[in-house]
This record gives sequence, C-alpha cells and structure tokens, in this order.
Amino acid sequence: MIRITKIFTFETAHVLYNYDGKCKNMHGHSYKLFVTVKGKPINDIDNPKNGMVVDFGDIKSIVKSEIVDVWDHAVLLNALTPHKELGDDLEQKGHKVIYCSFQPTCENMLYAIAAKVKSRLPEGISLAYLKLHETENSYGEWFAEDNQ
Repeated sequence: MIRITKIFTFETAHVLYNYDGKCKNMHGHSYKLFVTVKGKPINDIDNPKNGMVVDFGDIKSIVKSEIVDVWDHAVLLNALTPHKELGDDLEQKGHKVIYCSFQPTCENMLYAIAAKVKSRLPEGISLAYLKLHETENSYGEWFAEDNQ
C-alpha cells in the first residue's frame, strides 16, 4: 500500500456563531490543505497510469471541483444560526456565501472535506489523511483510521 499527497491552498472567510473570542468576528484565512490517499500502484505496462496509485491530476481535479473552487474567496457560515441573515445580506450585496449545516471551524471543515473527497475517489483508492492549516502554525488533522 502506498500513500500519496497533494497540497492545495485557498482563501476563505468564516464566521463562528456564539464564539467567545475575537474570532467571533468575520475573518479569513489562507488555508493549506494536504490530501493523502492510499492504494496499490497499477501494475499493467499497457495502462498509461502504470506505476501510479492514482494520477495526481485526478486528485487535483476532485479537490478543486469539490472544495477549492467552491470555498475559495467565499464566506462560510452556519445556516442553522442567526448568521443565516448575515449570509443573505452578504449575498444580496454580491458576496460569495457558503451555507453550512455546521459551525465552520477547521475541525468541522475537515469532516466536510473528507465526505466530499471520499465520494469522488476511484475504486480501490481510499482517503487516508487530511491536514488543514488555518494559519502557518495552527491546523487540524483527519485520519481515516479514527473515522471508520
């Protein structure tokens, strides 16, 4: 079994409802996302992907379409809270808003990323690990073995 990792960056703002610190205010981060998948390298000389677990380009396509292109330069907020009104107001003013059914913390974002990526992986490839840096020195991690 081999693990391969692709790294992505995106800019996203979030609002944390009822938080008791200064991060209760809308603010943004330059996120850095590490996506690690695992599988067995293809062993077929006639296959153009011979020797690969999966093409890095395929991982890029999945993560870009499911996460980066959707969340980049958007505001994430919990639609199940009064922040829904804030989101509606921002949308009416032309801003990109992503309504979540969860508090948009780094931790919960990892759960959402895992679900989206896992649903799109090719057969025989599994999501092994995610790391999401909110800042250079603050990050959350998701491990497949902890989430079976």
